[in-house]
Amino acid sequence: MNMSTTRGETVVGVFEDRERAREAIEALKSAGFDADTISVLSPDRKATEEIAEDTGTHAASGAATGALAGGVLGGVGGWLVGIGALAIPGVGPFIAAGAFATALGGAAIGAGVGAIAGALVGMGIPEEHAKYYEDEARAGRTLVTVRAASRYDEAQEILRDHDAYDVESRGAAEQRGGRTETNTERVQLREEELVARTESREAGTVAVGKDIVSEQRTLEVPVRREQVTIDRTPVAGQPSDRPIEDGERTISVPVYEEHVEVEKRPVVYEEVSVGKREVRGTEQVSETVRREEARIEQSGDVAMSGGSRGSWDQVMPGYQQRWQERYGTSGDRWEDAEPGYRYGYEMRDRPEYRGRTWSDVEPDMRRDWSERNPGRPWDRASESVRETWENVTNR
Repeated sequence: MNMSTTRGETVVGVFEDRERAREAIEALKSAGFDADTISVLSPDRKATEEIAEDTGTHAASGAATGALAGGVLGGVGGWLVGIGALAIPGVGPFIAAGAFATALGGAAIGAGVGAIAGALVGMGIPEEHAKYYEDEARAGRTLVTVRAASRYDEAQEILRDHDAYDVESRGAAEQRGGRTETNTERVQLREEELVARTESREAGTVAVGKDIVSEQRTLEVPVRREQVTIDRTPVAGQPSDRPIEDGERTISVPVYEEHVEVEKRPVVYEEVSVGKREVRGTEQVSETVRREEARIEQSGDVAMSGGSRGSWDQVMPGYQQRWQERYGTSGDRWEDAEPGYRYGYEMRDRPEYRGRTWSDVEPDMRRDWSERNPGRPWDRASESVRETWENVTNR
């Protein structure tokens, strides 16, 4: 189901709730759509008094108008191109941005009825559809257009996910008092997430004291001592001048040597200091978490369209057919590629991945895949995961 019957470059969405339109623009911004590709037209009944005196007001003509428009569309007001308030004769006061602001600048001066349809035709919308959208705008609804080109399907899905409808899907809404109104009920799906916090606890104490340890230590000390030497020299019959003496005659020679004395004195051989420093690291904690998943039950002959992308079992045949067309003759098996397709499809709706580009999420998904599928290399599965991430089928 397309947001307009003739597929061109521009997607159109009609919103009952201007806040949902603002959220859709935020989602487009997060998905990487440029500000100059998005246009907005939203009735602003509260601005009637402010612009009554100057029905030709445009965003560039007054700070008050810009402030008003920014307040109407919240944080995206300062991001959209050419946002401002204008009054269309015969229609009323509006907030416009992008191509709407440019095309309706002249309408605010006097083009009158048909100006909105004319602006849409200028964006490439068929005339009969443009008239329908003008009626919706005149009835108080907000129009958002996206010049999406090759990203048509992606822009279409983002608008639909935020409760937009179009010329084709208006038949799915209930008719109330001659006005088309969507009848939507939402079921919020919740999941548990792990939130880690740290607290300081005493891990232990370190005490430094002193013990006396005895050990045997040996020193080598150089010492000197005197050694007695006796030399005896034979003399051959040399006459003596003295007679032989009675009694004993001795010669006494003192002999000296150095003696080692040891004393002990204390010396400092080492200093021990005790301090603390902070060391940072990581710890892995794991816990089982739960999440709610949608269960869609159908009884009787009930036609279903739009809304959820469906479970994997519902959309898998489309991916299998596409894989068969591209790789069926390569010799590979669908059974080997299917886990990667399933993983990419299911991960798109996880809150931590929603609205992020492939290059942004790929490192996180690589780690998650490796933990879940230790026997399946990421390099072989990444192409399948990326294909379902960037090209969702069976919308």
